[in-house]
Amino acid sequence: MKPTITAFAVSPDKGQGLARDMWVRWALEEAGQDYDVRLVPWEDFKKPAHKALQPFGQIPTYEEGDLVLFESGAIVLHIAEMHPGTLLPDDPDARARAITWMFAAVSTIEQPVVDHEVNEYFESDKPWGAERRKAVDERLKARLADLSARLGDNDWLDGDFSAGDLMMVEVLLRLEGQQIEEFPNLVAYCDRARARPAFKRAFAAQRRVFEDASKS
Repeated sequence: MKPTITAFAVSPDKGQGLARDMWVRWALEEAGQDYDVRLVPWEDFKKPAHKALQPFGQIPTYEEGDLVLFESGAIVLHIAEMHPGTLLPDDPDARARAITWMFAAVSTIEQPVVDHEVNEYFESDKPWGAERRKAVDERLKARLADLSARLGDNDWLDGDFSAGDLMMVEVLLRLEGQQIEEFPNLVAYCDRARARPAFKRAFAAQRRVFEDASKS
């Protein structure tokens, strides 16, 4: 059954591939799974129809028959489980490690990234903003240093490319041109991921939505 996902009708990332539906698009492309997209305007996010699918009024959502999922990480995991051998290894131990990296992406790494963004956009003009920025950046740099050390000279985090890499790269791309530049192996890691045909297809599909909206 062909799933349907939701995405921004007008994405705040301006077609840069940073909106969360990109995670799901990329996973579906890696799995070779065709899908439909239903675009959601801003004014519909908090309406009952959408909140019945996503209780927090966000995107993406994933609908497949009677199954409705929200949270991009959970959707990526579901896609990986539904398409064995594409985003999760067959070996049970390697599979468990890949899932561990999925959790690491959205908890250990993404949290300091979010703190950095919140400080930049909402706290920089506060009297205490600069002092907090120093602490936030130190914590983020420490996390990136640990990740860089673990990746080393490897192409991927644990053997072949997995859902763990997909989610980790999506988090790291939010730092492009910023702190990540201090870690050349992380920059190269992201570049390898973006060179994957599935990423390119997903990015192009999301980009088209922004371009079409810009023309209207």
